Amino acid sequence: MNDEYRYHLLRAAIERFQCDLVGLDAQRMAEVESQARRTFALESLVLSSCEALDAVVPEQRIEDALQELRGRYPDTDAFEEDMARNGLREDVMRRALLRELTFDAVMQRVGTYAEPITEIEERLFYELHRERFQTPERRAARHILITVNDDYPENARDAALARIERIAAELKGHLERFGELARRHSECPTATEDGNLGLVRPGQLFPQLDAGLFRLRAGEVSGPLKSDLGFHLLLCERIEPARSVDFEQTREKIRSALEQRSRREAQKDWIASLRQE
Repeated sequence: MNDEYRYHLLRAAIERFQCDLVGLDAQRMAEVESQARRTFALESLVLSSCEALDAVVPEQRIEDALQELRGRYPDTDAFEEDMARNGLREDVMRRALLRELTFDAVMQRVGTYAEPITEIEERLFYELHRERFQTPERRAARHILITVNDDYPENARDAALARIERIAAELKGHLERFGELARRHSECPTATEDGNLGLVRPGQLFPQLDAGLFRLRAGEVSGPLKSDLGFHLLLCERIEPARSVDFEQTREKIRSALEQRSRREAQKDWIASLRQE
């Protein structure tokens, strides 16, 4: 077995199953071997290219990568024992890391072969994916929770409902007391912050609470709402309407995404040409 290939085996075992080679059964080992063969073959193909001939990886970069691996262990002895258990030595690790870093350097260079992104491409992406550039409606909300727990008489279902209804009655015409009543009665950790839930987007809360909150107008309190936790009162303090992010605001992110995609396509095409050759 090629020494550097064994590094690919270990890497695949950690990526797929978060364990070393010693901890693999036969089925998992077969999956690891399949992945390692693919990555080793691809690495070997790239390293045989003309682009790899003048690729230089500084010795310090290899040392830094080795140190990063050592840093995952409590001490050097533990690192060396683990490497030995998986059939690897430090000289093999250095060669494997050199191959890996050279592969990365070549692929980065090939990525620069991609055509520059034009403004037309940026604007086309924006128009075709407008739904990605919408910020949903958000609501500043507070809540009071009375939990349901049959182990405690005061939190049995009927008792909990009666308690939340009494709090709701206290709030009628006195919304300014919501924070005070949350501090006194709510059985949620947010009680220490006057029941504050912050800015809530659709889908963040339990479905029953979500539907209740987004039916309220600003300054309204819900009636008792039931969730898996118990009974809630919700206050909608403020509504931030949904809005669109305009092209100029998001242009840099679009350009970055398109450039990444273009680099990946250039790398894919280049590898395909290597295989044809």
